Amino acid sequence: MPSFEYEAITSNGKPRRGVIEAASRAAATRALLQRGETATAMVAAAGPGEVSSSHTRRSARSSRPSMKRTDIATMIRELATALEAGLPLVQSLHTMRRQATGRGAPAILDHLIDRVEAGEPLHKAAMTYGAPFDNLICGMLRAADASGESSVILHQLADLLDRGIELRREVLGAIFYPMIIAVLILVSAIILVTVLIPRLMEPLIAAGVKQLPLPTRIILDTSEFVTNWWLLCVAVIVAGSFTWKFWISVPENRLRWDMWKLKVPVVGRLLRDVAVARFTRTMGTLSEAGLPLLECLNITRDTLVNTAMMHAIDEVQAQVTEGRPLAEPLEQCGLFPPLLIQVVNLGERSGRLENMLAHAANAFDRQVGISIKIFTKAFPPLLIIIMACLGGFVLAAILLPLLELQNIAG
Repeated sequence: MPSFEYEAITSNGKPRRGVIEAASRAAATRALLQRGETATAMVAAAGPGEVSSSHTRRSARSSRPSMKRTDIATMIRELATALEAGLPLVQSLHTMRRQATGRGAPAILDHLIDRVEAGEPLHKAAMTYGAPFDNLICGMLRAADASGESSVILHQLADLLDRGIELRREVLGAIFYPMIIAVLILVSAIILVTVLIPRLMEPLIAAGVKQLPLPTRIILDTSEFVTNWWLLCVAVIVAGSFTWKFWISVPENRLRWDMWKLKVPVVGRLLRDVAVARFTRTMGTLSEAGLPLLECLNITRDTLVNTAMMHAIDEVQAQVTEGRPLAEPLEQCGLFPPLLIQVVNLGERSGRLENMLAHAANAFDRQVGISIKIFTKAFPPLLIIIMACLGGFVLAAILLPLLELQNIAG
């Protein structure tokens, strides 16, 4: 029976690692739930004389050249086009190899050609290479090998990767401008507190203003502390960074953090909409490719990024393995919108789940666009409010001593 290395959270919130034997990953997750443990990570364990799959992938990632997501999507689309034109798989790979440039593409194609010519199916050849072939790509390649419609499924995979890249660019584009504003605000505050205001206050102090107003004292004391103890400030920042990395590396802390992010106004809505759109499109594409439901859930889980959403999919897998329809556990976890629950329910009842998910994915993509617009419109005003408060505080720190000096002179 296969073995799985797992990381889990016990019922009292403590982390636990170990190895469990089960017929499948879903069965292993269900067995852990029955023991009162919630799995946060699970990979196939090594057999005798082997290394674990996670270790194999890490070694491959460090020792072999990889490719960007955009490049691997282009490569898969080129392969699909060659197969659609009637070329055999090996000849298609050789044709692509002659045109390959850069460092990653030739190495990847050489590996695939060697393995395929040795008799391995394409998905196994990709799996043994490691990055950039993740669970999603390998699962779709396996479906392509088994279906007899490789070109169609590879085009679907390329479309899925392209949409994922486009979605990531939309999210990054949404936060780029607000982050620039935030950095400018931070730099302006540092310059004002440490350089400008202390120099402006020197003539006032020399003119006889003994008791400075509270805003002015706060800024001057802050400036003096930063000037005299800047090494300590840097050390605290570095120590805080390492402490945060250690804290977030603990599975239950990561779960709490990701759950909290989903509850943040505006930002949480955006994160959830992005995850739901990715889940829906990936599930629809994998189901349309003919993969079993549990394997679709297993592959889709690893594409969600958010630990809370991944944990929810683990619970869904466990309940689906017990024979329950997919819609019920999706509704119980409380992280998926009612529209998705209704679509899945109708799809299961009608036997057209993959078609329903494909149509729903377009709707959720539009919802992501709306959430991005809301985020980009809500975040800059918030930063402007912060800037106004900071400017008002600085203005008070400058004007109040001037008024006091005028009173003294009068």
